[in-house]
Formats: sequence, structure tokens, C-alpha cells
Amino acid sequence: MAAPETLLLVASVLLLVSVIASKTSGRLGVPALLLFLAIGMLAGSDGPGGIEFDDARLAQSLGVLALALILFAGGLDTDWSSVRPALWEGLGLSIVGVLGTAITLATLLHLVLQYSFLEALLLGAIVSSTDAAAVFAVLRSKSVGLRGRLKPLLELESGSNDPMAVFLTIAVIRLLVPPAASAAAIAGTFVLQMVLGAAAGYGVGKAAVWLANRLRLEYEGLYPVLTLSLVLFTYGATAKIGGNGFLAVYLAGLVMGNSHFIHKRSIIRFHDGLAWLMQIVMFLTLGLLVFPSRLPAVAGAGLVTAALLMLVARPIGVFVTLLPSRMPLPDKAMVAWVGLRGAVPIVLATFPLLAGVPRADHLFDLVFFVVLTSVLLQGTSIPAVARWLGVGVAIEQRPPPLEAAARTSPDARLMEIRVPAGSRMGGKRLLDLDLPPGALVALLRRGGQVIVPDGGTPIAVGDELVILADEPALAEIRLLVESR
Repeated sequence: MAAPETLLLVASVLLLVSVIASKTSGRLGVPALLLFLAIGMLAGSDGPGGIEFDDARLAQSLGVLALALILFAGGLDTDWSSVRPALWEGLGLSIVGVLGTAITLATLLHLVLQYSFLEALLLGAIVSSTDAAAVFAVLRSKSVGLRGRLKPLLELESGSNDPMAVFLTIAVIRLLVPPAASAAAIAGTFVLQMVLGAAAGYGVGKAAVWLANRLRLEYEGLYPVLTLSLVLFTYGATAKIGGNGFLAVYLAGLVMGNSHFIHKRSIIRFHDGLAWLMQIVMFLTLGLLVFPSRLPAVAGAGLVTAALLMLVARPIGVFVTLLPSRMPLPDKAMVAWVGLRGAVPIVLATFPLLAGVPRADHLFDLVFFVVLTSVLLQGTSIPAVARWLGVGVAIEQRPPPLEAAARTSPDARLMEIRVPAGSRMGGKRLLDLDLPPGALVALLRRGGQVIVPDGGTPIAVGDELVILADEPALAEIRLLVESR
């Protein structure tokens, strides 16, 4: 085994090259994940780097950890008010759409490539989830947005369809590996996993908000450590009791992200950076695990599988699921095309390797080839397809002059309000004031001091609050200040 300093040096170089490469991805119009995978492949045993790595168990463990942290960060950054109008369509795509895509692809592969139906169903389950983060990264690089409910719908689908793909993959493996489980047992497991996962995620999310607001830690830097430990606890404990840990961490993040708690902005930034680190580590590891020299052997089957997935299976799964929806046809077509595959299918492809499924090596190489094809073809064509379908809108990539400006209406303005004697606000923490949505207390003047407040800052009589909000919110705050 290499010396620790050698491992650290190699890891730091790979991370540094990946971060620099992400800058190039926008100019090339391809998702950064493709470059991360390429760097891992170049550094691997078949590439000039020559790093020997074939530990599927370690790759799977890293992938599960990374996916849990990425899903939590995604939930933490999801605005419930924006995704709520697309709730039923998003959940439908996450459950019915994933199942429909997997079954349709399995049927086609069984007929076209003569795979056994269970082997084809395993492949369909593995590649059934999507990666919307990669989609939005490509769109942003070309200054293209998506109109109406498309963006929140894709956000919700991508955040909630991974648990279904994980469950389907494990369920089909249980059918393939003796002793085979019955369909009734698998259906019961599905219901149990989803119910326990949803309950655990909601409960831990609420408990985390309560704990963060009342623990009163001395150091701000400990709050991200607190939330990180809660993410790991949520996944581990939920999986231990038979629930779906991925669903639990996503819901815990969603509950926290749409609640008020101390140091919220710094915690969101921490988990966003951690999610990026986990994505890079996951893609690099999976790139190291694959042997590029074996990919030509699966190129024919891989191209057929990718074509059937992108052109037939995903569209059928989407259109059947959205049949009751009144979404315009171009919107549905866009949802069908942006089913971009990310690292999750490659992580799931390690499950058959460890379970002893026959031809698991062939299956892993095939999944890797399908993901690369999806990223190259779908990833690079998304902006053009959005414009062709008329669902794309131009976006101006300009940072706001104030961080808070993005969180308030265009009519927001700054105003100073003094807390008078007898005000009901006196003695309360900023977090407990229940300020109107979009209002931000930017500064607090107390005597000769200027304080940048956070949620735990107590308000005292005589304080002058510098508030950024629109006029209706300011009027509501005035009434709150003057109430006794």
C-alpha cells in the first residue's frame, strides 16, 4: 500500500484537476461529471496514470455515502413553494415513470438483444434514474432556462427518483440470486421502505430544526458538523430499521431547507460545497473502477441500449405518467428528453458485482457505456432541443449586488426601524419573530455597535433594525414592531 503522503498527493492532484476542469465544462457545453469521469479513467490502470483500483465494495461504499450527502444538499436547497405546484407530476415520474422506464427497456432488450427478462429488467432498473443537476449545469452554461413548471418538476423528479431506482435494483437482484424472493415479499418491502423512509426523514428534519435552534452551540463552525452528523444518522438509522435511507435524507433536507433555523445560510453553503466534493470523489472513483479497454466489447449492445432508453423507454415512461397532466405537449417532450443519466446508475451497477449476479462485469461495462452515451448525446443537445421545442427562456447570468437581493422581490428597499419601549419584539430572538417571507434584517444598531445578526440574535428595546424588504412586508413589520 502506498505511503499516506503519496495518497494525499495523488488525491489532491486529482481533485485540483477536476475543479479546474469544471471551468472548462461550461465552455464545451458538456456536464462536468463527464470530465470528472474522464479524469478518473485517465488516472486508472488503463490510462497514463496507471493507478490500480478494482475494489467494487469500496467504490459502492463511497457512492452510497456521496449520494446520501448529495440528496440531503439537494433537499436543503429546494424551495417547497416552487416545487409544490408540480408535486404530483414529480412524484408520479419518480415512481411510475421510473418503473415504466425500467419495464419498457427490459421488454425491448429481451426482444432485441435476447437478454433474459430478469437480466434486462436489472439493467433497466439500474439506468432508470435521472440527474437534473447535470441538465441545469448545461443549460446555465448556454444561458438558457426552462419555462413554467419544467424546472421545479425536474428538480423534484431528480431528487426523489433515486430511492426508487435503488429499490428496484435491489429487488431484481433478490429475484436473480438464490434464494429468490417472491413478488409479494418485494411489494411489501417497497411499501415498508417508503413509509419508514418518509416518516424518518420528516421526523429527523423537524427534530434537526428544533435542535439547531435550541442547542446554542458556542462556535458557529459546529453547526455544519451537527447537520452532517444528522445526515449520516438519518441514513444509517433508517436503513437499519428497514426504511429507504436515501428517501429519508432527501426529505430531512427538504424539511430543514424550508424551515427557519440558526446559521441557515452558512449551513446551506457548507452542504453545497460538500455535495460538490462528493460528486467529484464519486465520479473519480467510478472512473478509476472502469477499464476503458473493455468498453469496445460492449459498444454495440451499449449503443442499442442507449438508443432504446433515450428514444423509446424514457419517453413512454414520461408520457404515460403525465397522461392525466395538462402540461403542454412540448413540455412533456422536453421532460422525456432530459432524462440524463449521471453517476447513480454506475454506483448501482456495483450492486450486482458484489451480489454475485451472473455476467455482472458485462453489466457494469454496459451501464458505464450507456451513461457516457447519454451524457455525450443528450447532455450536449439539451439547449438546442429546449429552443427547438420553444420551452427555453433566456437567462442573464449576473450576480446580484447583494446576496439578499435574490431572496426578495424586485421592489425591495432598505429601511431603518427602531424598536420602541414596550414592543412585543423586545427580548425575542430574530428567529422567533416570524418575519414576512423575503424580509431580511441586514444590520442591527445597538448603542455605538453595528451587529450583523443571525437567527439567534436577541432583539432589545432601542435597537435600530436595517431591513431589506418590499413595501407590503415593511408595513407588516411596522405593525409587528409597534404591537405590545
